[in-house]
Amino acid sequence: MLGILQNRTYRHLLAAQIVALTGTGLATIALGLLAYDLAGASAGLVLGTALTIKMVAYVGIAPLAAAFAQQLDRRKMLVILDLVRATVALCLPFVTEIWQVYVLIFVLQSASAGFTPAFQATIPDVLTDEHDYTRALSLSRLAVDMESLLSPILAAALLIFVSFDTLFLGTSLGFVASALLVVSVVLPSPKATERRGIYDRTTRGIRLYLATPRLRGLLALSWTAAALSAMVIVNTVVIVRTDLGLSESAVAIALAGFGGGSMLAAFSLPPLLDRFEDRRVMMVGAAIGTVAMATSAVLTIGSMSLMLLTALWACVGFGYSVTLTPSGRLLTRSARPEDRPAVFAAQFTLSHACWLVLYPLAGWLMTRFGVTVALTWMTIIAVPGLVVALAIWPRSDQTPVSHRP
Repeated sequence: MLGILQNRTYRHLLAAQIVALTGTGLATIALGLLAYDLAGASAGLVLGTALTIKMVAYVGIAPLAAAFAQQLDRRKMLVILDLVRATVALCLPFVTEIWQVYVLIFVLQSASAGFTPAFQATIPDVLTDEHDYTRALSLSRLAVDMESLLSPILAAALLIFVSFDTLFLGTSLGFVASALLVVSVVLPSPKATERRGIYDRTTRGIRLYLATPRLRGLLALSWTAAALSAMVIVNTVVIVRTDLGLSESAVAIALAGFGGGSMLAAFSLPPLLDRFEDRRVMMVGAAIGTVAMATSAVLTIGSMSLMLLTALWACVGFGYSVTLTPSGRLLTRSARPEDRPAVFAAQFTLSHACWLVLYPLAGWLMTRFGVTVALTWMTIIAVPGLVVALAIWPRSDQTPVSHRP
């Protein structure tokens, strides 16, 4: 897997992703502390609103950014967006009102909505061999999971010596380092072969996406994955602290199970995808995650322990990662190089639209009806995605396609 790091351009891009993720992880923790500093007991409401703003920015801004990405040099675009994010992070320690947090979060996440799909679409242009690209997807998944595990540890160590607002400086430095790494390499920047209007460029990615059967199947699986992850991310703290009556460190252990399962999937995927087609691997991943969630619902009726919850969350994390990590391969096969940013942006937008619906739903079910009902309903909600994907995604659908909507 590590052999692809011999490619200098990819090596710099992976390093840029890692430092940016580290900065984002520090910002997540610092934002929670800032919300508590400003709102006290209402900090949860502030963070929930900020998360909603993030999802709205992701859903609304990504297609617009993709429309302009076709006209811009990709390296310049990525560097500018990194610098915007760095500037916003520097402003956050100076806010004095909650509405200022919301404005800055919207700007920050809008920049991320433009950056992430364009960055993801660049990797297959750098690593043109599909085997290399598969390994790059696994390394990216590992980077995300390692960030979720290590950023809290790094933040805790820093907070021994500095105040929480200094963490935003670390965030800014991470984005600046990302910009420097991107500017240090030459990136391919395929341009459209024909001139298109703003409406055509804005909607092109979603039209290409929905015109491709395998991508419609991917969207259905994204719904399943969002249902599974929303339950874990939103409600683990309540399950551990309220239902199991355990400490805050136990919450971290349970969430580490989810991340550990995801990391195991990242290591397992390259040989699996070399042997089996994407459709089969992703369907099995979605089934594993759904069965693990259903098992959790059954066991909460009897007795649930931290060890058992962590093991089940590891299975959910494994299934979640197996379901979504190969998506880059499907997107790459389904668009010409100049259309890839638009198609990646469509997946970014549509998948986050699923989370925009399912995050609050998971929280509402848990608050209103309790853990067993929440787990049961999130499992039921996950099942249609898997069923629809099986129905609309053709078998043996591995060949590249290029639609003209």
